[in-house]
Amino acid sequence: MSIVAIVGRPNVGKSTLFNRLVQSRQAIVEETAGVTRDRHYGSSDWNGRAFSVIDTGGYVHGSEDIFEAEIRKQAELAIEESDLILFVVDAISGIHPLDEDVAGLLRKTPKPVMLVVNKSDNTARLQDAQEFYALGLGEIYPVSAINGSGTGEMLDKLVELLPPGEPEDLSEVPRITVAGRPNVGKSSLVNTLLGTERNIVTPIAGTTRDAIDARIKSFGMDFILVDTAGIRRKTKVTENIEFYSVMRSIRAIESSDVVILMIDATAGLESQDLNILRLVVKNRKGLVLVANKWDLVEKDTNTLKQYEKQLRERLAPFTDVPIIFTSVTEKQRVLKALQEALRVYENRKRRIATAELNDVMLPIIEAAPPPATGRGQYIKIKYVTQLKTPTPQFAFFCNYPREVKESYKRYIENKLREKWDFCGVPLEIYFREK
Repeated sequence: MSIVAIVGRPNVGKSTLFNRLVQSRQAIVEETAGVTRDRHYGSSDWNGRAFSVIDTGGYVHGSEDIFEAEIRKQAELAIEESDLILFVVDAISGIHPLDEDVAGLLRKTPKPVMLVVNKSDNTARLQDAQEFYALGLGEIYPVSAINGSGTGEMLDKLVELLPPGEPEDLSEVPRITVAGRPNVGKSSLVNTLLGTERNIVTPIAGTTRDAIDARIKSFGMDFILVDTAGIRRKTKVTENIEFYSVMRSIRAIESSDVVILMIDATAGLESQDLNILRLVVKNRKGLVLVANKWDLVEKDTNTLKQYEKQLRERLAPFTDVPIIFTSVTEKQRVLKALQEALRVYENRKRRIATAELNDVMLPIIEAAPPPATGRGQYIKIKYVTQLKTPTPQFAFFCNYPREVKESYKRYIENKLREKWDFCGVPLEIYFREK
């Protein structure tokens, strides 16, 4: 689809306009300059024409602040990859020196630029908006992103200026989310796979705030990769912005197919990593565990085996998970993590014919039947089928389903995993009365 970039100085309402265009509260909006840091993508349509929208951080010129320099670079990258640019300014504050800096940058691009004067929500401000003609970017489009006034006229012109194109169906494209605690290397992994600095990376924990997704067609693969903000314990989440960031990350996990859970190999699997794991399993998502910064771990000949054994002990009972040891900075086994995620995606879609299930599982059950009930009654499992659900779920029909112990359910699950590849996929097993 065609790409529309929203640019402008900090705190003029770019993210509010982005949320209105994509009809969702995807981007975090706060009365604080610099809330949006990375480029944030969404989909929109108007009069039957679909297009992608990029929200960018506020453009700051000449700043030595580490975040503001990175935000400026991200805005410039967004301008490069877009087909049309929405330059947002503030009707209340009038022309700001930073507006003139951005206008100077945009006058050099051959791409269409629409000058959007935000916060034009009364007659006086509509009059004030006229001064922005002085920026030399042609027609102005007064809007109020917060209540929607003027956005219809703006969108009419926008779709007229976009190059022709057809929307693409992404429903069958695997969606892989990279999640974990702050500062474990999630954005670095995404940037490495993209081959570009799509997401801001600094040594400061909490750099990524929004859940940022990107379409990748390379390495012979096609998928959507989502970078998320680091998820910390609730007690450590103090500011509003971080609260919303964590909520975006949780939503990204809930809407994904597979989650790459990244941990810091130098710190090991911590309690918050296990909380994220439980969230993944609860939502029946595929899982790949990536232990990053492996290059920083002191090693001998048995280190990897011992470390992996300790990880699986902590992961129990869900131990059938791919574990990859990476160093994103050294580009070690990064592609392997992605290949395993796509393998897990295929495992999650696996369906087994009922006849094959019964031919394999009933002899196993007959050889090791469930223990008798407390009243001495024998439990007889007669039939098994895979349910018609998006993720692997199995129903075993028997005479006393409530008497089947949890330990026997785990035995059945282990046998299913032995016979078919469900690595990285949570299985649901139900016992029902026949």
